Amino acid sequence: MPQHTRTARVCRDCDGFPIVAITTGTRHTDGTRTTLRITCPTCRGTGHATPAAGLTRTGR
Repeated sequence: MPQHTRTARVCRDCDGFPIVAITTGTRHTDGTRTTLRITCPTCRGTGHATPAAGLTRTGR
């Protein structure tokens, strides 16, 4: 029988690509492009979404 593995939830904002390099259009003196590394603010660079916290019961 096939075994089912749990797959981690992929972040809905970055679709699993948490860190991207964006070129600014300028170049360094050696000819390489200047890039910025941007991380997904929702998953904080992990690529996986954390499940929403369930309702908690307080009091009696």
